[in-house]
Amino acid sequence: MAAVKELLRVEEDGTLSFGDFTLAQKTKLDNFEFEGDVYKVKTFSEITKLERNGMFVYESVPGTAVEHFAETEDEVAFTVSAKEDAQFTLELEPDCEYIVYVDDVNIGKMMTNLSGKLSVSAELQEGVNAKIRVARV
Repeated sequence: MAAVKELLRVEEDGTLSFGDFTLAQKTKLDNFEFEGDVYKVKTFSEITKLERNGMFVYESVPGTAVEHFAETEDEVAFTVSAKEDAQFTLELEPDCEYIVYVDDVNIGKMMTNLSGKLSVSAELQEGVNAKIRVARV
């Protein structure tokens, strides 16, 4: 998967793509409007972060490229790529249980903390996408 050179874009299927792990310096895009919300992305080789209306949505260390990011009340799904293994954190419903799937393989149930954050480590290699799905139990 190539980095998202626009930093943040809307795909034809109505999902969002964001992040450019190839950048050497932190780059950001503010005030991106999509479906009545305002998004902000910060990205470079060390971190990728997405906010919606000033609130945390996604963060990865190191930086990643995320494509087809879609959220519903009960599920978050996207594909992710990076130069190396990455850890990503999502803002979900506080104190809830979720099943995490990587490339359609159930890697287990996880609980969000009291602030709703859920962190997942993914084995990634450059040029290969990983399909992520996090579904509320």
